[in-house]
Amino acid sequence: MWRKLAFLVPLLTIGFITAAHAAGPASTILPGLDLGSNDPDKVSNTVRIILLITVLSIAPAMLVLMTCFTRIVVVLSFVRNALGTQQIPPNQVLIGLALFMTFFIMGPTFSQINNHAFQPFMAGKISQEQAFKAASDPLKEFMTKSTREKDLALFLDYAKIKKPKTVEDIPLRALVPAYAISELKSAFQMGFMIFVPFLVIDMIVSSVLMSMGMMMLPPVMISLPFKILLFVLVDGWYLIVESLLKSF
Repeated sequence: MWRKLAFLVPLLTIGFITAAHAAGPASTILPGLDLGSNDPDKVSNTVRIILLITVLSIAPAMLVLMTCFTRIVVVLSFVRNALGTQQIPPNQVLIGLALFMTFFIMGPTFSQINNHAFQPFMAGKISQEQAFKAASDPLKEFMTKSTREKDLALFLDYAKIKKPKTVEDIPLRALVPAYAISELKSAFQMGFMIFVPFLVIDMIVSSVLMSMGMMMLPPVMISLPFKILLFVLVDGWYLIVESLLKSF
């Protein structure tokens, strides 16, 4: 049950915090810890705190592997490496941009989870099993769109799972790693296209320096300003973000 409740992240994280603040003062007698109950009202505040800690511990991994965060942060890292600007932009800037872009792209999916799983579960209208299914279906639909059949078949065949007939029938334990490696492949494909124009600039600068006999002058030192100038003239950040948004 813990594993199932954990998949209601990230909205469950916000919900548990809100519920903890909204709850009244705890009784002097510890209520029964019936974890199998379908009535959320019977779950004590202590259990809510335990659930919150559990969810927060696995939230980073879920954010990275079950959303579009992986592709975005890898592509942004490729941009920085292609420019050759070392630590500019800093890691905090790239991760922050990737995080907010993830929330923007995943907004419709998170809204479905909130409307069809989290809010009904907290109101006691649906059980934990129903909440888990209602929360996992939008995530499965989002991940399936970006998952290659070959990657998904790899994990299904290894686990000897029959080919699912619908998206809802795909088990998360096979879909999540398949989605992760598909995202990495897509990110590396985009990274290759980003590297090509900057590689051409490096080759031109190296050829010019060799023809002038400047063997000891590092070509990167000369090509860096030209690469930055090219990136600014074509409005590179706009093009990169636009390509990422359209890729989803």
